[in-house]
Amino acid sequence: MTPGYDQLVRLFKSLPGLGFRSAERIVLHLLVEKPEKLNQFIEQLHDSAGLIGPCGSCGNLAEGDHCSICLDENRDTDSICVIERVPDLFAVERSSAYRGLYHVLQGKLSPLRGIGPEQLNLSSLDKRLKEGSVKEVILALGNDLESEATCHYIQEEIVGEQNIKVSRIGFGLPSGGGVTFADEMTLKNALESRRALDFS
Repeated sequence: MTPGYDQLVRLFKSLPGLGFRSAERIVLHLLVEKPEKLNQFIEQLHDSAGLIGPCGSCGNLAEGDHCSICLDENRDTDSICVIERVPDLFAVERSSAYRGLYHVLQGKLSPLRGIGPEQLNLSSLDKRLKEGSVKEVILALGNDLESEATCHYIQEEIVGEQNIKVSRIGFGLPSGGGVTFADEMTLKNALESRRALDFS
C-alpha cells in the first residue's frame, strides 16, 4: 500500500459510521473501480461546502439565510420542535407526523465533556420564543441523562415564565436511545403521545 492510499483510508475511516473496511471500499471504488467519479465527487463536495450552511433561524441546513422549512408558509408556526442535531430533524420529517417548525441545538448539555449552554444553539431559541407567536415547545431529545438535563434547562431557563406549553416525546424510544435511528412509526407515536413537562 502507498502512503497516499493509507492516508485516504484513514480520512474516510474518521467519518461517522465508517469502519476500516467501509473506508477501504470507498477509496478503492474512487481510485480504481470508478476513477471518473472522483473529480465529480470532489467538485460537488467543494461546491456544496460553499453553498450549504446553518439556517439563521433554526439551525437546519440551508442554501441561503433560511432553510426551506422556515420559509414554508404552510408550516404551523404555533409550535417549535427542539432537536439535538440535523439528522434528528430529517428523521422526524420522514415520520410525516409533525408540520410545525424546528430548532436544532447542535448538541446537548454535558458538563463532563465541557458542553454548557453557551456551546448550544440556545440564544436564538430564546429570541424566537420571545417574538410571541409560539404556543408549544416540543422537546424531541433522546432518552438519557444529558437529554433530561437539557430539557430541564430549556424549560426553566429558556421558556421560564412565558405562557408556552412545554411537552416531551418519549413513548416508544428505548432508554438511552436517540431520535435519529428510530423508525417512522415509533417517532409518529412518540410525537402523538407527547406529555406536558412538570419539573416542579
